[in-house]
This record gives sequence, C-alpha cells and structure tokens, in this order.
Amino acid sequence: MPKTSARLLALLSLLQARRDWPGALLAERLDISPRTVRRDVDRLRELGYPILAIKGPDGGYRLDAGSELPPLLFDDEQAVALAIALQGAARSGAGIEEAAARALHTVRQVMPARLRHRIDTFQVTAADAVRPETRVDSGVLMTLSAAVHAREVLRFDYRRRTGERDPGPARRVEPHHLVTWGGRWYLVAWDLDRGDWRTFRADRITPRVPAAGPRFTPRTLPGGDAAAFVAGRFRGAGGAGDWPCRGEVILGLPAAEVSRFAGEALVEELGPDRCRVVLGSWSWPGLAAALGRFDADIEVVGPPELRDAFARLARRYAAAATGPGAGPGVGPEVSGPPTPEGPRRGTRAGAGP
Repeated sequence: MPKTSARLLALLSLLQARRDWPGALLAERLDISPRTVRRDVDRLRELGYPILAIKGPDGGYRLDAGSELPPLLFDDEQAVALAIALQGAARSGAGIEEAAARALHTVRQVMPARLRHRIDTFQVTAADAVRPETRVDSGVLMTLSAAVHAREVLRFDYRRRTGERDPGPARRVEPHHLVTWGGRWYLVAWDLDRGDWRTFRADRITPRVPAAGPRFTPRTLPGGDAAAFVAGRFRGAGGAGDWPCRGEVILGLPAAEVSRFAGEALVEELGPDRCRVVLGSWSWPGLAAALGRFDADIEVVGPPELRDAFARLARRYAAAATGPGAGPGVGPEVSGPPTPEGPRRGTRAGAGP
C-alpha cells in the first residue's frame, strides 16, 4: 500500500479528474479498502479540501468549491494573477500549453464561486510577449474584462501621456477585447462618439461609477482577430523591424480627422485640435512628405533625421515655388486658407517613397 502522503495526493488527483466518484471505484483505483478511502477523505477535509459525500446505493464523493482555496490561502488578487499567468502560459508556444491548461482547470475547480465567475469572464489575447513595464490596477482589468464578456457599453476617463485627464465627457465605447502588446495592456473597442475602432492603454483608463451601460450587439472587428488588429496598428506605425525610418510629430488637427486618413499610423489624441502621430516610411524625406500632406501645423518630436528631412523639403518646395514658370504672386510667403480636403490628397500614411 502506498504511503499515506502519496495516497492522499493520488486520491486528490482522482477527485479533480471527474465530478463524482463512487467509493468502491476509488478503492479499486487506489488499491485500498473503502474504509481507508473514508479515512483519507477525512484527512483531506482536515487540510481544507471541501469533499462532499454523495448519497446513493454505492455512495461516493465529490470535490466541491469551498470558501477558500485549500490548502494555500490565496487572496483575490493572487488568484487572479495565477489565472492570468496560466492563461498566458497556455498560449505561450513554449511547449507547456497542455500542462498549463490542466493546471488552470485544477485551480478553477476549487475556487469560490464568486472568484471562479470572475476568472471565467477574464479572457485575454497575447499579441506579443508581455513585459511588466506598465502597471495596471487589477480592478481596472477585471472591470474591462467583465464589460467585454457581458457586451456592455463602458464609460471611463482617459489620461494623456502627461497624466492629465482628457477634457470633456467620459469616453463611451463598446469593448471588444483585451490585448497585450509590448509589455502593456490595451482595450480594443468601438468608440461610440468618434465612430471608429480605437485601442486604449489600460493603465490610462479610470472607469466611471457605474462603468457599465446598456448591452450592445458586437461589431465585426477589421480582420476578425484582435491580436492581429493591434499588432498591425503598431507595426504599421513603424514598429521595430517594419520601417527603416520612424518619426513622431504633433499635428494641429483633431485625432479623429487625422486617423481617417493616416492609414496604419499610430494616432493619439492630445486635445480637441491636437494629436500625436507616429509613422514609418522607407526614407526620411518620404516620411516628411507623408506627414506634410496634412494641412496643419507640425511640431516635430523626433528624431533629428526627420527634422532635417523637413528642412530639405522646405528648401526644395521654396525653390519650386520661385523657379522658372512660377506665376505672379506665387512664392514661399504666400499661403491660402486651410483646405479641408488636405488629408485626402496625399499618399497613404506609412507608405512613403
């Protein structure tokens, strides 16, 4: 007969493998007597495992969900962290997917009902390896995931890069998915006020109270895959390895207007009439030309190569305006009113020469 400790572990493993176990079948599988099964069940109960006795002709046992996680006592945040880690491991591609999935099932089975429900609503897609560079409150993540799962309109305040809250009313979105990218959490959602798909950094979100609104019918995400959607947006904006030249500017236009014509650029709203644009191209002059097609003031954030490219293009454009064949009154100092159609006239963002 196996030692008591090994026998208890074997019994616990069997109880976790299926819902109900007849006592006689447990005795047969463990090669022990029904009386020993009863004693071992009592020992597991003393350790905190909630094992129920099933009435019937043969009798039996069931491992039930208790008020805490035996034998280790996890608080809610620790349990959530464990479930997130196991979900990520199950999709890691490191050869441990099956073991991680079984471990997640085992942990879930003995969770309290209230915590098990929260974990069931938490589904995340890993678009890239997650690095703990930006902390997000676990309560915020649970609120976002619950809204995604329940298909409820979400209301929240959004902070700028400087930490200041965006002016105006709360953002109203139809949350679609939580995605990790580059060590950060993002919410993919349909922005009801701007009428377009957006990605929001979770660490900048502060849910309103109450955060949840009416239920909605999910829209079809472009491409149908949340991970590919986020990865495409960041890679198209000049992410590592995609474009040899990448620059960042601030445009004097609303983000909603720029994003309609910016292709795969990363566009971040900074105010009612200002936005940050990160864009890539095959050359610095091509990048400067793609950004210059927007009829707006441009503030170059970096790098210096982009600033130099703007200077070279300015000299070329000035020479073209004053060269042979230029009509009277045409010169670098002459300018007309803003052209609303300006963003539509250039080449597609992220595809400069």
